[in-house]
Amino acid sequence: MSTKIMTCITCPVGCELTVEYDGKKLISVAGNTCKRGEKYASDEIQNPRRTLTSTVVLNGAKIKFLPVKTSQPIEKDKLFEAMSIINKIKAYAPVKMGDILYQNFTEENINLIAGRDVSKI
Repeated sequence: MSTKIMTCITCPVGCELTVEYDGKKLISVAGNTCKRGEKYASDEIQNPRRTLTSTVVLNGAKIKFLPVKTSQPIEKDKLFEAMSIINKIKAYAPVKMGDILYQNFTEENINLIAGRDVSKI
């Protein structure tokens, strides 16, 4: 059995959680002031996920880089793979916020989307 101290990030309170687990099995959670803390700890132990934000090269616009993000959190283990893909992507103006730049990015139904509107020059 292992113990981990983590800060819950699901609400502004930021509870300090003491989490006991065995492998990927959650044993106990202490320190949370709401149920969301227990779910957060469970997710972090069993399958941690993150929303990835970055930039891609943008052609045909005054700005050179376009902010992007994943449409949903992706598995934490896939972050380096995701950045490898992002580093090869080139976008072309015009772009609208929310445009899908890469469909099924690292997982089915998770897309890489534009983070802002950009006009063509």
